[in-house]
Amino acid sequence: MLAAIPAAIPPPPLLPHRVHEVCGPGAHGFVAIQAALHKGPVLWIGAGHASERLFPPGLVPVLDPSRLIAVGTRSETDLLWATEEGLRAGPLGLVVASPDKPLSLTAGRRLQLAAEAGRTTGLLLVRAGAGSNATETRWQAAPVLHADGVTDQGWQEWTLLKNKKGANGTWIVNWDAKARSLLVVSPPGERTGLAPLAL
Repeated sequence: MLAAIPAAIPPPPLLPHRVHEVCGPGAHGFVAIQAALHKGPVLWIGAGHASERLFPPGLVPVLDPSRLIAVGTRSETDLLWATEEGLRAGPLGLVVASPDKPLSLTAGRRLQLAAEAGRTTGLLLVRAGAGSNATETRWQAAPVLHADGVTDQGWQEWTLLKNKKGANGTWIVNWDAKARSLLVVSPPGERTGLAPLAL
């Protein structure tokens, strides 16, 4: 009789009512999956050219576009205001913002207070090295590459770089559109099976 192989441990969920960050070439995929894992409308805010990088039809395999509210702002000041107001609003499942500049500690703390007040989770797309000390977690997302440099379709490597309430780590993940769940693979050498993360 074969012993059961333990399931890969999934990445920790985003702590609710807090603001988190993600950077890296897979950041939009990370955000789409996190949006799918959160219930309710998703407010996605970008300043200037950042809002143009959002292509809602590209999110269809992961996120129902009818749940998405996309907002473009004229300045970074407007983006921070809209993000804070969105976090305070309450009925949103997730507030996503794409700031062009690193947040000051004061701006980061204001967003955390707004998330707590509105009981809403925030997620910022930031450039590598441009994160705020006030955020709860910082993630890096990148596509998984084969040895020949070709992207492994849909698979991403998520690395938790900063975590105020737990350990850091790395996970290989993919979104199963049919099951509407996250598939997780253990790092090489541990096991090869998949473990779904149920919604």
